[in-house]
Amino acid sequence: MKFSHSIQFNAVPDWSSHYIAYSNLKKIIYQLEKAVHQSAGGDAESRPLIQNDDPDAIFIRALDVELEKITSFYSVKERELFEEVDQLLRDLGSFEEEQAGSDETLPPTTRTSSQPNNKYGRNRAGSLQSVSEDGVEDSDDEGDETTGLTRKRRNSFGRRRSVPGPPTATDMTASTELTRSVRRQSTTYDDYAEQAVMFSSGIMLKRRIIGLFVSLCELKSYSQLNRTGFRKVLKKYDKILDRQLQRKYMASFVDTAYAFSPDTLQRLEEYIAKMEEAYATIVTNGDVELAKRDLRSHLREHVVWERNTVWREMIGMERRAEAASLGRTLLGATDPTRLLQGDDEALPPTTEIKTPIGRFTCPTWLVGSTMFSLLTIIAIFIALLYIPIMQAPEQQNCLAMLIFVSLLWATEAIPLFVTSLLIPFLCVLLNVIRSEDPPYVRLDSSAATKYIFSAMWTPVIMLLLGGFTLAAALSKSRIDKRIATFVLSKAGTKPSTVLVANMLVAAFASMLISNVAAPVLCFGIIEPMLRNLPAGSDMSKAVIMGIALASNIGGMLSPIASPQNVVAISIMKPAPTWGQWFYIVIPVGIISLLLIWVLLLVTFQPGKGTVIVPIRPVHDRFTGVQWYVATVTIGTIALWCASSKLEPVFGDMGVIAIIPIVLFFGVGILTKEDFNNFPWTIIILAAGGLALGKAVRSSGLLDTIAGEIGVQVKGMGLYGVLVVFSSLILVIATFISHTVAAMILLPLVYDVGLNMETDEPHPNLLVMAGVLMCSSAMALPTSGFPNMTAIMKEDPAGQRYLQVKHFISRGVPSSIMTLLVVITVGYGLMRVTGM
Repeated sequence: MKFSHSIQFNAVPDWSSHYIAYSNLKKIIYQLEKAVHQSAGGDAESRPLIQNDDPDAIFIRALDVELEKITSFYSVKERELFEEVDQLLRDLGSFEEEQAGSDETLPPTTRTSSQPNNKYGRNRAGSLQSVSEDGVEDSDDEGDETTGLTRKRRNSFGRRRSVPGPPTATDMTASTELTRSVRRQSTTYDDYAEQAVMFSSGIMLKRRIIGLFVSLCELKSYSQLNRTGFRKVLKKYDKILDRQLQRKYMASFVDTAYAFSPDTLQRLEEYIAKMEEAYATIVTNGDVELAKRDLRSHLREHVVWERNTVWREMIGMERRAEAASLGRTLLGATDPTRLLQGDDEALPPTTEIKTPIGRFTCPTWLVGSTMFSLLTIIAIFIALLYIPIMQAPEQQNCLAMLIFVSLLWATEAIPLFVTSLLIPFLCVLLNVIRSEDPPYVRLDSSAATKYIFSAMWTPVIMLLLGGFTLAAALSKSRIDKRIATFVLSKAGTKPSTVLVANMLVAAFASMLISNVAAPVLCFGIIEPMLRNLPAGSDMSKAVIMGIALASNIGGMLSPIASPQNVVAISIMKPAPTWGQWFYIVIPVGIISLLLIWVLLLVTFQPGKGTVIVPIRPVHDRFTGVQWYVATVTIGTIALWCASSKLEPVFGDMGVIAIIPIVLFFGVGILTKEDFNNFPWTIIILAAGGLALGKAVRSSGLLDTIAGEIGVQVKGMGLYGVLVVFSSLILVIATFISHTVAAMILLPLVYDVGLNMETDEPHPNLLVMAGVLMCSSAMALPTSGFPNMTAIMKEDPAGQRYLQVKHFISRGVPSSIMTLLVVITVGYGLMRVTGM
């Protein structure tokens, strides 16, 4: 959690304006950064507001203002609370003396067995009159307030508020046990009244003790939170401007300020201890440890009840912001009016329609283009079920299902993963599964269900889970950021070098932590550089575009970099090892990246009038957890690379993927929340693709279609088929999801290659080229997650850095260049490996 949010979460609501202005201090840091790094030349509009002054002096002045504000508030609040504590202790002494005096007037047989000694002295001037001045707040649970004064102690809590007047009837009757005890101690009406007054006074004192204890603890938290704020904002200042101000300022000013000095904090602890002793005297019969536990319980309840609304609203805002940044909602864009109303769950937008029987309110998508698309697709599906195209009924049904699912995936009329879940349902309902051995007969529903669900959970899915686990561990331990900043810090300030360094880092990050998370990481790292570039700078456009295109290329660099690679591995027989994969894709990826880099340099010309802010590496030492994560990650990848040699031991790469899952989740580095945050929609999507491939193959439809296509390409050599299918997949994957294109087309490509009339079929080669082209499809802003992330990147003024025209003019040539590299260099490397 960001510290600016942590202050809001943990601050006392009534004191919120008296905490350190952490966000404002960060803004000053960014202004100073721009003043230091941005050239003094250029037009007046682009020059920073803060000029010709020492950044340290400017920032120290801002810190001094905050320090004075915090110290002044602390002094006033401390004096107020300490006076209340002293008054309370005097009232407690008077209460004890009056209680002892009333006990002496009772008959010997009705006196209480034990009374605590008066440790606070007699002070009639500060009598119980002050109780009504401080007052108490009526509570819905008065029984808890009273039972703390009986022999059976129970935790309770109350808040102080000015409520003058005599004790309420609830105070008198909250605990029947205590009431019976009081009646046994008194034989006259006067004795009973006197006991009731003493009893009610004890309740008020207990409440005042709890309230003051909570306030003192809040004051202690106020001091600690603000000190942490100074330390963090100084650390950020030193990091961004490469200074050494933190240690000096903290030692000279913060640590010696009254609000943070050791003597002040020690005195505050003493007053907190006094409240614990007072609570022990009046409630727990002298048991200080029990008093401490009770008071801590009251403090926790106070935090829950007093700040519950603030926390809920803040967390709701965080969740909505995170959801908005990750993608669209299930049924469309979130209605902004719902967000302003503070709802945790934003409902889809609605519209009102008129019908002959009245007006109805329904979701907008039901009457929009999405509903029209969905109805059209369903109509096509029903028509294909009855129009005779294939001879076998199971193939006819499977063709209808294949086109139906493909159209749903292509149009995203419903979420992709929901479409995937429809596949096993339709496979069983349409009875498209046949037996694996001749004579091929259609399986009944029970046998088909077992077959299709077994196809959805394979070692390939475990491989995908293992990749997500490695990515989560690297991200959580911040190893990915350390590696990225280290590499980028060596790039210097030359625009062309900085651009290629960012592209290489994005590709490498995509290879390890997927091409979905990699651009988000890289955009966060280059944020300081983007802040200091002039508005509309070509360097900003070039580096953001470069990261997006490089992340797409990085999606082909390892088997776990993207879901389509996992789909391809599940299709190829035998599956390639990690070593074979790297041997092919690393040269292809590097050459493609260099060609795209040259294209960006020529088209954007980012070096004109650009001053780059250098990125500094993280200097913190590797922790034990980071060493552990790095060792397990390297070991797992090494086992995957040697999986062909270790097949007698592990059997499949999916079994090896269990190792990091156990080692990271088992020791607590990753938690249940991390597991729940895995992109399960992608896993379901991949599982649905595997099921579809099994169904199309089992029904015999794949063989039939592959045979027809084989007739069309008859006479063409392997290279000609490679060029045709690579181009076709590139075009289709540009307009639909890369993973969906792989799931639909790669099984077909494999069967075409398997049935080619050549001496040596090469289905694996065609599938490998096809999956590389899926990752190479990057011509449009919607072509893959990296492009969608880049097009939404905005500058501080809220303007997008890139437009659609930038992607078309650079993405189309990049895709074509990558296609040429795959069908030349990639083809040669695949032939060398024996594919």
